[in-house]
Amino acid sequence: MASSTTPAITLDVAVVGVGLGGLYALHKLRGMGLTARGYEAGSGIGGTWFWNRYPGARCDIESLEYSYSFSDELQQEWHWPERYATQPVILDYINHVADKFDLRRDIQLNTRIGEARFDAAARLWTLRTKAGEAIRARYVIMATGNLSTPRVPDFKGIEGFQGKWYHTGLWPAEGVDFTGQAVGVIGTGSTAIQMIPLIAAQAKHLYVFQRTPNFVLPARNAPMDPERERQHRASYAERVIDARQTAFGVSGVPIPTQSALAVPEAERRANYEAMWQAGGTIPLLNCYNDFLVDERANQTAADFVREKIRAVVKDPKVAALLTPHDHPIGAKRLCLDTGYYETFNRDNVTLVDVRSDPIAGITPQGVRLAGGADYRVDSLAFATGFDAMTGALREIDIRGADGQALAEAWEGGPLTYLGLMVAGFPNLFMVTGPGSPGVKSQMIHSIEQHVDWITDCLAALRAKGLTTIEATEAAQADWVDHVNKVADRTLYPRANSWYVGANIPGKPRVFMPYVGGVAAYRRKCDEVAAQGYAGFVLAD
Repeated sequence: MASSTTPAITLDVAVVGVGLGGLYALHKLRGMGLTARGYEAGSGIGGTWFWNRYPGARCDIESLEYSYSFSDELQQEWHWPERYATQPVILDYINHVADKFDLRRDIQLNTRIGEARFDAAARLWTLRTKAGEAIRARYVIMATGNLSTPRVPDFKGIEGFQGKWYHTGLWPAEGVDFTGQAVGVIGTGSTAIQMIPLIAAQAKHLYVFQRTPNFVLPARNAPMDPERERQHRASYAERVIDARQTAFGVSGVPIPTQSALAVPEAERRANYEAMWQAGGTIPLLNCYNDFLVDERANQTAADFVREKIRAVVKDPKVAALLTPHDHPIGAKRLCLDTGYYETFNRDNVTLVDVRSDPIAGITPQGVRLAGGADYRVDSLAFATGFDAMTGALREIDIRGADGQALAEAWEGGPLTYLGLMVAGFPNLFMVTGPGSPGVKSQMIHSIEQHVDWITDCLAALRAKGLTTIEATEAAQADWVDHVNKVADRTLYPRANSWYVGANIPGKPRVFMPYVGGVAAYRRKCDEVAAQGYAGFVLAD
């Protein structure tokens, strides 16, 4: 532990987390002439793309869209080898950005922030690392990510398991060789869907323990088409503008004008079939204007995908278990696959239904169900998700102007104004926080929009000779109410998803993202800034 007499580092801005958000923040802050430093818990930069090294990890947004837009030179020089980039390639891209813009000199790795305190008299934040180092900063930007706190289940007996176990969010950098092993995968969310086909091809036998099936669409991944890449590069500037006008922050997606129920069934099915063959999630989510608000419209797409599952999976009983019926399609995160459903036709793969017969615990040799069945495995892989959107923030003991802890302020669910700030916590900004479209959008688009808004705000404060900004309780309450009302007009809250914290026992059920769309959200943020930061108190 560092000595209490060690002088604190003093900065204009402390950035917590150096993934895609923290990296861009450092670039922007340096351009403003501000002193800033990024603190990263990992031994390398990249955030979620540093930690999530599990087999098959890749982005579910197309590579040409999932990239920074702030530098045309960067856009033109970087080549994505596939339609959907793998984790190693994305991490290479992030490291390339850090090197190209000389950002490493402002980054401190292997540094986990343990607490943050606001000194109301000095109007400064003091952060303290787990090693005891103190950092004083006028402003703090929390770029801690939305999916960065792995949820490791506390199954009874896990400490006595004689094999090895892994979590997808904490996968060993050197990888894992499952050759000749019996392997159990617990969970069937997006990460499991990506890795199950690869583990099945390697393992002697794979047991997939599924509680809830998810809707899975084909990725149709392929090597990058050079002509498509050339055309995209030639129109990057126009595509960035186009993406800002859409619901999900992805360019080239027309705004839907038709109801799914207003077109003939044959035409609707032809549209769904074309989307299925093309691959990807955004076209389906954006196909009809009532897809996510009308249950009957949604059912037409859900039934189509259910038919596809039954057509691929040969065993009718297995197909039935893999077919979702408990939530509208798209209300949970839609997953992309390459050979997921086909994997369950393999002789060395067994699907175990733990909804009807839950996991009772982990034995020294494997997994035991409540009904007494035992599954012997050499290794276990937990694909049990994350404490999404709030977990990383709640892990840090953050205390605001009156000493209240952020965890206490959020005891009943996250409260924010625009997903950017929290009342009672002056000068503390969040990148893609709860109450923003972040996880319901192309993340890099939303990251750039938030960082641009934050740095523009800091520039405005500096121009006015002011040093402090804080969200008001009234503005925050109005925004939370608006976020909830928008969500309640959709089908999203009908699913037990990580959007509402359903995967974390005891977490308040609150729908966390803003689902009014990227375009509407950007307009609101721009209006707030144009009105002199309405809903915020600015002071010297």
